[in-house]
Amino acid sequence: MAMRRRDDEVVFPNAAGIDVGASSHWVAAPRDATEDPVREFGPMTDDLNAMADGLLASGVDTVALESTGVYWIPVFEVLEQRGLKVWLVDARQMKYVPGRKSDIQDCQWLQKLMSLGFLRAAWRPEGDVCVVRAVARQREVLLAEQASWVQRIQKSLVQMNIQLTEVLTDVMSTTGQAIIRAIVAGERDPKALAKHRDRRVKASAEKVTKALTGNWRDEHLFVLCQALAMYDDIARHLTECDAKLQALLRARGQRRVDLGKVPRTGSKLREEFDARQILANWAGVDLTRINGLGLTAVMKILSEPGPDLSRFATVKHFCSWLGLCPGTKISGGKVLSANTKRSANRVRQTLKMAAMSLSRSNSALGAFYRRLCSRMDKPSANTATAHKLARMVYFMLTRGEDFVDQGQQRQRSIAALKRRAAASGFDINPTPVPA
Repeated sequence: MAMRRRDDEVVFPNAAGIDVGASSHWVAAPRDATEDPVREFGPMTDDLNAMADGLLASGVDTVALESTGVYWIPVFEVLEQRGLKVWLVDARQMKYVPGRKSDIQDCQWLQKLMSLGFLRAAWRPEGDVCVVRAVARQREVLLAEQASWVQRIQKSLVQMNIQLTEVLTDVMSTTGQAIIRAIVAGERDPKALAKHRDRRVKASAEKVTKALTGNWRDEHLFVLCQALAMYDDIARHLTECDAKLQALLRARGQRRVDLGKVPRTGSKLREEFDARQILANWAGVDLTRINGLGLTAVMKILSEPGPDLSRFATVKHFCSWLGLCPGTKISGGKVLSANTKRSANRVRQTLKMAAMSLSRSNSALGAFYRRLCSRMDKPSANTATAHKLARMVYFMLTRGEDFVDQGQQRQRSIAALKRRAAASGFDINPTPVPA
């Protein structure tokens, strides 16, 4: 018979619990530490400093608070700056523990669970990484907002029967922007608009002219002008965001990583090379060498946890944090479920997207993904390949190893072909290729 844990078996005797809210924060300190163990503080900065003073005066050294929206961030930062050890607790852990639940008693229950060691702290990166992460996330927000205004531009064109999407792959390409800006400037002649066609456009000038013959209406032109202005304004903010991000990454560069030959100045390859160089100097290795990981993916991977993964004891801990490890729901010696847990982890989503891009890759990772797809369903194969990518990222960042592509493993492919041919009653004989 299992013995119940006694209340006096305290793991953190000087722990406090905070119920974070939008307009007030309830703080519960140990009962024997002060005459008034439960107090309410406001959300202002002076109130948070008073909260820290009260906790320090009560001898508190560890504080547990729930991750409630974004209201916990100022509380976390102020208490951490004052020297307290702050534990950010997932609200789902509180849900599975039975107990009283009210506005005032919630902080007391949180303090009790923390003192008994029933809670686990979530991981938050260091301050320097949080700065880079905030700017990188803002860039993602701007890109998503800009994409929505591109859709509004396209909608206005379609409403005027300007079929620009039928002759151009990208509406906001060089040709597309030139035509749209000419329309906003007042040009209505299809032939004059078609002169903005770039020589690399596959559609002929006659077809472009025919696509630009539409039904001009003032209300749709007004919406088009507004949408284009918003697109340009967001583009300006994106430029500022990119400059800020590059400045932050350059300041955090550890050492210069050799990426090979430098492309010609002013070319698109040079811009990509410079971005790769900045990320490689920050991480110490070039993660873009891994098949499937581009600049955008590597930027998201590094900006979320940071290049220092020493917080994770092993690669299994890192993959578990990403939510890419199989589940372990076992009862009575029977595996009830081995599915991975649901997670909104941004790095996990990036790795799964990168794994999906390997379906047509002529690399060892591409062959690995296709081999798994032949044995299981594609979602499971995608998760397994993302798990493999996560392990590569971990080992490169922790050990400083370089990625080496092993190719498609030709001998394995030849053996598989021979097995399939033998199963169908055929025999494969290699034919020497003349030099």
